[in-house]
Amino acid sequence: MRISHTLMLGIIVIGLLSIADAEADSIKTQLEVSPRHSERVKVTTSDERIVNAFIVYPAVKEPATAVIVIHQGRGLTNWIRLVADTLAAEGFVAICPDLLSGMGPDGGGTESFDSRDDVPWAISELPPSQVKSDLDAIQKYVRNLPSTNEKVAVSGFCWGGGQTFSYAVHSTTIAASFVFYGPAPSTEDIPKISAPVYGFYAENDNRINATIDATKAAADAANIIYEPVIYEGVGHAFLMRGMAEDANEAQKTATKAVWERWVSLLRGL
Repeated sequence: MRISHTLMLGIIVIGLLSIADAEADSIKTQLEVSPRHSERVKVTTSDERIVNAFIVYPAVKEPATAVIVIHQGRGLTNWIRLVADTLAAEGFVAICPDLLSGMGPDGGGTESFDSRDDVPWAISELPPSQVKSDLDAIQKYVRNLPSTNEKVAVSGFCWGGGQTFSYAVHSTTIAASFVFYGPAPSTEDIPKISAPVYGFYAENDNRINATIDATKAAADAANIIYEPVIYEGVGHAFLMRGMAEDANEAQKTATKAVWERWVSLLRGL
């Protein structure tokens, strides 16, 4: 029996969606069984905007370094929450703001969109000044927690990686920035950065990597610490893929190296 091209395409799409749903269920289960305390909080910005956030606390004796985790263009997903939970397992307070708070249907956030395809469009329309104001409020919130010390780092993935780099230009109070395959700001803005920036990039991601050399040159000229590392055999968003159950060997190797480097740098702040 011959199967038409359209039917075969439909079978492939259904199969991919089934894999994605299974992976989503796996991440949800990991979050549900986590022994760490997590909660949802509402943070008020300087202009009275409410930002919803997810925060996870480590099981430690002393106040811990805080890490702001900026989501991808997919919004605040369970995978981003899993990253936060993993950071908490390593001894850090991790907070993930939903930068789509109030920007979705009926004033909702990421979860309010009927289609996941609509989320990237909404994120692309976010005013840069609003994003920075939201992050300022999140930083202030975690600084004022009795469970944190004076160090606040910022990290982000894809779109969030770009926002992390931009926030490094904006904020003079963060301890470090961790940019995961996100675009760099203009080279003219690099001298405004006051804290170290650590980059995590995929070998097969020239769209992002094409600016690394110019960014590095601008940082060196301004005596700004910018340390990019390119991980072999992987493509864009490799950390998310590398944390999945069906990750290939290159993704697993890169993911292991990333977590070791990231945690080591955080502990050295």
